[in-house]
Amino acid sequence: MKLHAAAILVILCLGIFTVHTAKGSAGSQSMRKARCVNLRTRKLNIRNLVGYEKHTQANAVMFITRDGIKICVSADQKWVQTAMKKIKEKLPAKRK
Repeated sequence: MKLHAAAILVILCLGIFTVHTAKGSAGSQSMRKARCVNLRTRKLNIRNLVGYEKHTQANAVMFITRDGIKICVSADQKWVQTAMKKIKEKLPAKRK
């Protein structure tokens, strides 16, 4: 009787551990970074932009607006370089 109870207890513990491990590994995976697939051709209003990310694979820049909208544009355009420079000036200097 003790052997059966011990075997059932071990099986239950293994089942709980397996479920817990599977949930933890799936939930702990990092989110994928947004990628630039479509590039916008129109010039954006620089005053609405609060940040940017460079995407070297597509030679693009992803601008982030005040509303959190992410818009990809070609990095080759002159206004893009100007906008990136203005955003850098707005950002507070990093503390050392």
